[in-house]
Amino acid sequence: MKRKIKLAIILGTLLFSGQILFAQYATTRVNDKYQAYTDSLKQVDYDYIFPFLGQGAYKKGFDIPYPAGVMSNFIWMRQSIIMSNMQLGFDGVNNDIPLTNVDDLIEFGQNTNTSYTVNFRPDLWVFPFLNVYGLFGYGHSTTEVNLVAPVALNSIVEQNISTKGFGVLGGGGVGPVWVTVDANWTWNKPELLEDPVKVRVMGLRVGHTIKFNHRPQSNVAFWIGAMSANMSSGTVGAVALKDALPADFWTKKDQFVDDYWAWYNSLDPSKPGDRIKIDKADKILTPIVESIDSRSGEGVVKYAMDKQVKEKWNGLFGAQYQLNKHWMFRTEAGLIGDRKQILASVNYRFLL
Repeated sequence: MKRKIKLAIILGTLLFSGQILFAQYATTRVNDKYQAYTDSLKQVDYDYIFPFLGQGAYKKGFDIPYPAGVMSNFIWMRQSIIMSNMQLGFDGVNNDIPLTNVDDLIEFGQNTNTSYTVNFRPDLWVFPFLNVYGLFGYGHSTTEVNLVAPVALNSIVEQNISTKGFGVLGGGGVGPVWVTVDANWTWNKPELLEDPVKVRVMGLRVGHTIKFNHRPQSNVAFWIGAMSANMSSGTVGAVALKDALPADFWTKKDQFVDDYWAWYNSLDPSKPGDRIKIDKADKILTPIVESIDSRSGEGVVKYAMDKQVKEKWNGLFGAQYQLNKHWMFRTEAGLIGDRKQILASVNYRFLL
């Protein structure tokens, strides 16, 4: 039963896991010490469709990126997950128990999700200050759920996950720095859940680009920023009891059953609070434990819960090396806050 709870939670979390990426930073004005290069930009006859207003940007001396691009990203992430509003139901041989809130019976400890994702991101600068992109990825997630009451149970669930979505980025230069604001929406489908989990990621980055003296098309950019992630909190599902428990659980199921009855017998029916717990336990938990005790594992556990990341925001910093206007190599790390992440990517851009 606990395993099943954890499964649902983990799955939803992964997705969040999901998917942190950002578009190429926006246009920046060339420094005056590269006046010859700036003057050459003003003479460019830009006859491509995208970005709209591209000709005007060149006439003002802005060095804009090639409009179309494809990016490949590798993302590793680790974060804590909070689960609440836990509801359980059970369809057994002689039971048909509807979803019942068990927040006052079940207590979780530290729950963490670790994932890695490889995704593909095509993008297009529609205007010199506005980029739109798609997201398509595949990854693997490992979620560790710790149940501390009514019995202690540690469970680890691993599963693959696919992702698709879209995003938009706006940016521009402000004096010697550039600023970007990014938002994307993804639908992440863990293999153990019926429905995808929607995740929204928002990011703000402020950076500076350093150009090379004799190679104005090459540069190195550095930035700092912050990112927030929100996932659709509701998860509803059902799983066969025998599939919800790990394979090695049955070798120690007697200890699990004994721990449950020790907790149950510690409740005092004369106390109103304990009386409520006993009634709920008799309704939903005890039938599940009895099915486990009989070693049959028969029945289906129904569940519903809300889940969220422990901290929505985290701080990050990154760098990018632009070899030329076609090739860029990027890395970014999030080390401030509960969420830890590392991104590495390669971007190829072309005229359209």
